[in-house]
Amino acid sequence: MRPTAARSRRLPLLLTAALAATALSACGSGSGSSPDTLKVSYKQSTDNSVKVMDTYLAGIKKQFEHEYPGKKVEFVPIKAPDSEYYTKLQQMLRSPRTAPDLVYEDTFLINSDITSGYLKPLDSYLAKWPDWGQFIGTAKAAAKGQDGKTYGVPDGTDTRGLWFDKRVFGRAGLPPDWQPKTWDDVLTAARTIKRKVPGVIPLNVYTGKPAGERATMQGFEMLLYGTGDGTQDPLYDSGSKKWITGSRAFRDSLRFVETVYKDKLGPDVSDALDPNFNTTVNGELLPQGRIGIALDGSWLPQAWLPGSGHEWPDWSKQLGLAAMPTQAGQAPGKVSMSGGWTWSIPAKAANPDLAFDFVRTMQTKDNARKWYIANSGIAVRKDVAADPKYAGAQPGIKFFTDLVASTHYRPAYPAYPKVSTAVQEAMEAVTTGDLSVEKAASAYDATVEDVTGGQVVRR
Repeated sequence: MRPTAARSRRLPLLLTAALAATALSACGSGSGSSPDTLKVSYKQSTDNSVKVMDTYLAGIKKQFEHEYPGKKVEFVPIKAPDSEYYTKLQQMLRSPRTAPDLVYEDTFLINSDITSGYLKPLDSYLAKWPDWGQFIGTAKAAAKGQDGKTYGVPDGTDTRGLWFDKRVFGRAGLPPDWQPKTWDDVLTAARTIKRKVPGVIPLNVYTGKPAGERATMQGFEMLLYGTGDGTQDPLYDSGSKKWITGSRAFRDSLRFVETVYKDKLGPDVSDALDPNFNTTVNGELLPQGRIGIALDGSWLPQAWLPGSGHEWPDWSKQLGLAAMPTQAGQAPGKVSMSGGWTWSIPAKAANPDLAFDFVRTMQTKDNARKWYIANSGIAVRKDVAADPKYAGAQPGIKFFTDLVASTHYRPAYPAYPKVSTAVQEAMEAVTTGDLSVEKAASAYDATVEDVTGGQVVRR
């Protein structure tokens, strides 16, 4: 049974104590058990049929143990929805007894973990590693702390756009080469699908706290960063180094979310607030033609590869791709958000040198290319991006790689995770109808002022 909206809002409170206890035992006897054993922790998919990361790491383990005789790699997978993964990981990082030697960090959280003292700077390793020069500047910046030091090696980036089902569009009388120019174009198409193709979810936009950062980034920020002219960050003012509150852009973005759910253009609210709804979207609803339009990321095809359990060899024939338009079609005309993950070494790791050796093995050109192709990622190594084996490996890679020119990066400062949670709470409030757009936005403003210690500017 999926949780009701009320239950969804209580879940984080109920989980906190349990996560604190279970995370401390996640690593068994701790990473210091043997100087010859490397413990690697990563986010394991909640979909049992998706083994992309597990398969890739198993291959790297075999190569590493062959190249470093006497050394062993032990994996410490964390299988949990996004918000729970971050909580469990931070619990593990607090103690030498539970800290792994290498961890998988989302770039949106890395500065928070840096500020907490959980991660080790890697500059001394990077200075001696020739391959570091192959990484693009924006990817390097995503793993850099406010102290100017680098705390992670990125393993790719991503972009976001609109996936639409040509089968559904055909039944709705919509064009197979659909390219919306404004938000209204997107809503108009969704309304047409609702009217002409009953039983299909017209438009999926992730929302609410159960979806975590997926709601903030794939949902809200894809709207918010399309409200201006693309030259100013609508969430954080870099000049004053303050978070933005009271903006019309924020309210307009929230109103779009409200419209999707109030007008029943999206999934049922109980489904939308299921923390594992993305697994259902990727593994069932999209392949079965039960969603018309999905605002989602470049990585989706990894769920449909051979051996995934949701094989869908014809997805590129049945799904179309469109850039998310700006609010009124203003320049630059389209918007995307980019993030990504890094491999980082905990400050309390027992075997940091061995951990970086493992990173170097993962990040050879050949191994990096294998990973980008396997997980439908966007290359952050210049030599791989220029490799025809990468560019032509999968339908959609060129489309999503081209969006990098129109993309934005989150202001991943230490306060961002709390700001992101405040965004999710505002989204959930208008999704359920518990608050109006104005009240939800005002609640967001108050929360951000509180969590940032008043470091806000009204725009």
